[in-house]
Amino acid sequence: MEPVAVFPLAEVLVPHESVAADQVVSGAPTSGAVTVTTLDGLGVGIGVWEMSAGAASDVEAEEAFVLLAGRAVIELEDGAKYEIKPGDLVRLAAGTKTVWHVSEPLRKVYVTAA
Repeated sequence: MEPVAVFPLAEVLVPHESVAADQVVSGAPTSGAVTVTTLDGLGVGIGVWEMSAGAASDVEAEEAFVLLAGRAVIELEDGAKYEIKPGDLVRLAAGTKTVWHVSEPLRKVYVTAA
């Protein structure tokens, strides 16, 4: 790899697929992800993820992300809710069961195990 690499994240196209039926809580959400780069030797992947409006359940990977666009509420099994907006840095613990309530389509840059 070159000593410096620049990735124009605004230009990354993310193809979407329908969220699996058993994960849909409401609406007809779609989502997609594109790995942009990896940190060699560290087992880390960095990419862009998107989700359309709607609600879907998930079991999280170990991840940190910065929300670039959109708005949502992440709800935990115990009922705790976290509102997220552009510019927020969010840390997710592996195995956490969530429901994503997306009111405005989301776009985030994530860092996770590759």
